[in-house]
Amino acid sequence: MNSKIRDKYTDDLFDAILTLKNRDECYSFFEDLCTVLELKSLSQRYQVAKMLSEHHVYSDIVSETGASTATISRVNRSINYGNGGYDIVFNRLDKKDKAE
Repeated sequence: MNSKIRDKYTDDLFDAILTLKNRDECYSFFEDLCTVLELKSLSQRYQVAKMLSEHHVYSDIVSETGASTATISRVNRSINYGNGGYDIVFNRLDKKDKAE
């Protein structure tokens, strides 16, 4: 894990996020916390990661998300050399989808 982001303030933020129970609560909290641009940027990066994990090519990802190739490269680097956070989420969502 990246020790550069680990501190009491980040712990507090993550603890707050973990109290949210549904999508509506997430919308309320994140709309208060983030600017529209920040939230759009986060959701775009997540969509890029999702598409990369589904083996889409860069040109399709650019067309679908509007992300730059630089953003796609950064997300791809996080998937391949990061802390495995995307994998945790994708695996859990995949299990949830299969259970439904």
